[in-house]
Amino acid sequence: MVMSTTRRTRFSRRVPDHVTDELVTVLSDKQTFGFNDLFEVVYENLKARNAVSGGEEMLRLRAYEKLQNLVTRGLVEKNGKEYRGLDNIHEASSAHAAANG
Repeated sequence: MVMSTTRRTRFSRRVPDHVTDELVTVLSDKQTFGFNDLFEVVYENLKARNAVSGGEEMLRLRAYEKLQNLVTRGLVEKNGKEYRGLDNIHEASSAHAAANG
């Protein structure tokens, strides 16, 4: 019995992650933010760049998920309900990933 192997090629288009990039931009100022304050700044910046899609509530969920990912990766410090970017936060930006890609 001969089994044929199938080759699967996967095409992955890496587009810039605007939400993470904006979180990195805002948190690199070394200020401390509560999530709601942080989201308001990120949301306004994304609206100004015309990079908002999916509605405000969906964007809020995505931003929270991406923020928790940054905390898990050790790029953002969480103290209670306050968040502050650490020195290496730029490692999460699309520009950094493209330069080291």
